[in-house]
Amino acid sequence: MRLSKPRIPPLADADMTADQLAAVEPLRSGKLGVLNIFRTLAHAPKALDRFNTWGGYVLSRRNDLPAREREIVILRVGYLCKSGYEFTQHTRIGLDSGLTAAEIEAIKRGADAGWSAGDAALIRATDELHKDHFISDATWAELGRHFTTKQCMDVVFTTGQYTQVSMILNSFGVQLDAGQTLDPELKGY
Repeated sequence: MRLSKPRIPPLADADMTADQLAAVEPLRSGKLGVLNIFRTLAHAPKALDRFNTWGGYVLSRRNDLPAREREIVILRVGYLCKSGYEFTQHTRIGLDSGLTAAEIEAIKRGADAGWSAGDAALIRATDELHKDHFISDATWAELGRHFTTKQCMDVVFTTGQYTQVSMILNSFGVQLDAGQTLDPELKGY
């Protein structure tokens, strides 16, 4: 975690305005509930509403990447951005989406950590987008050998969304939700 306390504290329900409560209401019925990220973003309820619309696309079946492959991208972004909150949340989601604990550990090591060619291409594409905001011709071609054009687009959309999420989490100082444990490699970031 980059910050040991929030710069923008998460709002308790009792401290929210009617607009803020309306912005978090759809999250209450979700699998994860109203997490600290959403309680923090509730300070800007109109932004939270739009954030949830786009984020909902990235995490839905409308994103053509299978859930496991999507989580490889998200976890790699979280790790590269040194976002302890993001990596922690998506470790659980990744496990639920078919990744193993060993694979999640290997995500931190990169594309040459014993992955299949398709998985390695996802990690390379994510690394290139993180470093240069561009996927090289060679990596794009390799992605195309394993994924459809729409899935390749969704790699870029997912990387972009979770880069933004990581910037938000890191800069606002969003702290882990109750019961979560930070990956030791992300302590002090």
